[in-house]
Amino acid sequence: HPFVRDGSVLLTHGHSRVVMQVLLEAARVGKQFSVVVTECSPDRVGVVEQARGLMDAGIPVTFVTDAGVAAVMERVDMAIVGAEAVVESGGVVNRTGTFQIGIICAALKKPLYVAVESYKFARLYPLHQRDLPATVLRNGPDDNLSFLPEGVAVSAQKCDYTPAELVTLLFTDLGVLTPAAVSDELIKLYS
Repeated sequence: HPFVRDGSVLLTHGHSRVVMQVLLEAARVGKQFSVVVTECSPDRVGVVEQARGLMDAGIPVTFVTDAGVAAVMERVDMAIVGAEAVVESGGVVNRTGTFQIGIICAALKKPLYVAVESYKFARLYPLHQRDLPATVLRNGPDDNLSFLPEGVAVSAQKCDYTPAELVTLLFTDLGVLTPAAVSDELIKLYS
């Protein structure tokens, strides 16, 4: 992929088939780069598979906890994430933690790219985190939160909303798009 340059360090968050395809293709054509893979709590879905897939392709991988993202971002050249959905504004619904990565990228002037198929474009328009369904769990003695006193409510959002102004570009099957172009593409898809 032309955005992946030799010697660059990329940060990924959450397992995305499209992100994996982009990175594996870049490695296949001989690009030399490394990837920082985030913890992607609360459930760490796909982290092991993603790290293993990248390493099997000869791509060096470093694991970082979600809380450590800001500390490693100075040595990262770009972040690339997938998406559960891209809304009409160009904002992104993705694994919890994507919003904080977007904020950190913006603060450090690093690009945040989203690799996503156009079928995930949606005419939804969340304006705030509270527009997404909340996931609140009660911890008990049999879960991985046993260090907390029993009965403490745990907020464990599966997804968050990253506003369009934090997204640099979207890599899609329709081409490379700015967040503002998503609305135009939705008009084409639904007309």
